[in-house]
Amino acid sequence: MELKALYREILNEHNINPAHKAEMPDASVTLQGVNPSCGDNITLYLKTESGKVADGSFTGSGCAISQASVDMMLDVIIGKDEAEALRLADNFMAMIQGTATQEQIDSLDEAGALQDIAHMPARVKCAVLGWRTMREMLRTGTTAAHGTAAHCATE
Repeated sequence: MELKALYREILNEHNINPAHKAEMPDASVTLQGVNPSCGDNITLYLKTESGKVADGSFTGSGCAISQASVDMMLDVIIGKDEAEALRLADNFMAMIQGTATQEQIDSLDEAGALQDIAHMPARVKCAVLGWRTMREMLRTGTTAAHGTAAHCATE
């Protein structure tokens, strides 16, 4: 019961007082992430410099899980190399799929509190929206370009 209370506290804090919810006019790239099954919608902004995620923010609306998850993700990836940010996204996906090691979960810091989402199939798409959007941004090499593209988190 204590872990569930901690999970709710972390989730509520990131949803009610997100540290990274703001537009970023000087972002290297922006990408919209949409979850059409429930209406979650984010725009993710990343500023990359010399292969690092120098800064990031998001705007949008949706359920507490989608908003808190993207805020936690930004806490984890800002300051990391792009390759490390992608590795962390893979760790998050493994955690949500129930295949992550404890070391992988620990690497996610507070985002590891979302581990139980794996047992709530209807909420998985909410939790992974920001992570999938970030992964698409970095994997497609769009970090050198300006603009907005649509992304649909349907998996």
